Amino acid sequence: MKPVIWLIGGTSEGRALIKALANFNVELFVSVATDYGAELIEKQDNLTILAERMDLEKMQAFLLEHKPACVIDATHPYATIVTATVQKACALESTKYLRLLRPVGEAGDYIITKDFSEAVELLNNLEGNIFLTTGSKNLKDFTGVENYKERIALRVLPMESSLQSALELGYKPANIVCMQGPFSKELNVATLKKFNSKFMVTKDSGEMGGFLEKVAAAQEAGAKLIVIGRITEEQGESYEEILKYLRDNFAD
Repeated sequence: MKPVIWLIGGTSEGRALIKALANFNVELFVSVATDYGAELIEKQDNLTILAERMDLEKMQAFLLEHKPACVIDATHPYATIVTATVQKACALESTKYLRLLRPVGEAGDYIITKDFSEAVELLNNLEGNIFLTTGSKNLKDFTGVENYKERIALRVLPMESSLQSALELGYKPANIVCMQGPFSKELNVATLKKFNSKFMVTKDSGEMGGFLEKVAAAQEAGAKLIVIGRITEEQGESYEEILKYLRDNFAD
């Protein structure tokens, strides 16, 4: 029987690991939260994609049924609830757990807030248009920005649910950009200029998530970058360390 590997999450680093495992003699399961996330993963012979959100009970059931040799948590660094659930499931079923870390962005000329509410408070003490690039999950937080319908333009994934969420919260259709990243510095600059944005709000998504391009774009466009800080300092392994572990243990 081929060893089973279970990778959770649809980050760019996770997709790179999936490709790296294409020629390994393993059975690879990949879990993503949505059908859209599944569409971003290229098909390969040893791959089964599962598009569903799993709670602790479902994760434990999967571990008991498939008995993976290891679980790779490649979720986004801000998906803290998912990571905590995966860790608990692996601990309960004594399964090898590997956390793929996305390095934090290098220090630069930007403001770091500890959370979304602090970012909203800051923006309420500043004047000028805002370009929001934190995704659809936290759009409700930013309705707390004074005159948000006029001040805020935003970018979300090209998913009907993301667009619907933004519209239901009252964001203007003309101020909503639906695109899949990561984005180049040039595209970020053009978007900031289009909306006359004085501020760009983002998460620290690391180099692979296009963070450095946002830093450079904000500087070139004359906008101030506001970064939502990560909630915790995680423990885990780099992409290179996990790839080495997989080669050492599962390569032919």
